[in-house]
Amino acid sequence: MYPERPLTEALERISSRRSVKALDLQEPGPSADSLAAILATALRVPDHGKLGPWRLVTFETNDRDAFGKILADRWLALHPDANDAQVAYEQHRFLRAPVVIAVISQRQADHKIPEWEQILSAGAVCQNLLVAASLAGFAAQWLTEWYTYDAHIQSLFDIDDHEDIAGFIYIGSAAAKPEERARPDTKARISRWNETTTHNK
Repeated sequence: MYPERPLTEALERISSRRSVKALDLQEPGPSADSLAAILATALRVPDHGKLGPWRLVTFETNDRDAFGKILADRWLALHPDANDAQVAYEQHRFLRAPVVIAVISQRQADHKIPEWEQILSAGAVCQNLLVAASLAGFAAQWLTEWYTYDAHIQSLFDIDDHEDIAGFIYIGSAAAKPEERARPDTKARISRWNETTTHNK
């Protein structure tokens, strides 16, 4: 049989997973081997047509500070009246977590596989990163802030006409699990298909 057995502990971890704000993340981050495992796990997603419609860019150690300076310069160019505190905040964005991962949705527009399915696959990569990080003992947050949609910042990732940044995944450790938030009512969101009910509508 496949899979061989249920992993109850993993199900419990996933069902109680919470995003931790990037500002609340701290060292330690994943080791090189742990990060490699998280990244490999992230790519084990449904991929109709075997297109691999995504790519990842990692930011570690000094890369985060270097990219932060680019963000600060861009913010100042967009907001010439920004004060020093605002510019400094932008410069430190990628220092909020030990590791930051950009997920690029790399779809093929004219392919027989619908673009929507390709985009969903990139979203699955983002979710897998969150889940894999949690299972590896780390906290994480998926963010799409202003720089995700900025044309200049996108150009630094060689974004073409059929690519978008699906988001940035911040990974680190958390001192405590955040409080639970309101969740959608499962009874209102989950139903079982009923032929009789469908035909009577």
